[in-house]
Amino acid sequence: MDHVIRHTKRVVIGILGAIVVLIGIILIPYPGPGWLVVFAGLALLSTEFQFARRWLDSLRGQYDKWSTALRQQHGAVRIGALLFTGMVVVVTVWLVNGFGITASVLQLNLDWLTSPFLR
Repeated sequence: MDHVIRHTKRVVIGILGAIVVLIGIILIPYPGPGWLVVFAGLALLSTEFQFARRWLDSLRGQYDKWSTALRQQHGAVRIGALLFTGMVVVVTVWLVNGFGITASVLQLNLDWLTSPFLR
């Protein structure tokens, strides 16, 4: 019976950790805690899975290198990275019809704001 409980706990942690990591990956380009959510999901997974511990350590190191390298770049490069991130957010909101819904609520007749997936 103890083996079944341990196995069930491992499966539940695996599923929840994977969901948290996936949500974090989706949130990465958006303002907010995307990377924090990814790290939290990997930390959860690492309580039961050794591969997750290795990924967490490796990813944390890569993140630190990337953020240090970005801080050392010219201001124009940092602004470019910020603009690129903003563009990813705007395109994603458009694709999921965030602008189309807003235009509809405000009764604006701006069809170009509607997601191409809903036309």
